[in-house]
Amino acid sequence: MTDQDDLREAILTRLSAVVDPETDVDVVRMRLVEGLEVDEEGVARYTFHPSSPLCPLVVSLALSIRAAVAGVPGVTGQEIEVVGYIQADELGAMLRELA
Repeated sequence: MTDQDDLREAILTRLSAVVDPETDVDVVRMRLVEGLEVDEEGVARYTFHPSSPLCPLVVSLALSIRAAVAGVPGVTGQEIEVVGYIQADELGAMLRELA
């Protein structure tokens, strides 16, 4: 197993503690975070797919996911693609500004 694989597993473990308050299910099991990859520099890249195009909690959920990933030792940055949300471009831009 490579360092990137170990870091990816650590991120998934941390994300399993982030729960969607509407469903009381974690974001990994709900598949709200998909395609997680970590490069050799520690940058995590993934897709965030809210549970609905009009999810009322999307901003707080996205911020919780971002904070969980950032809190994993070894993560140096994040690139988050938001899909399936009516204001995906705006939310993606907001998340990039926080980087």
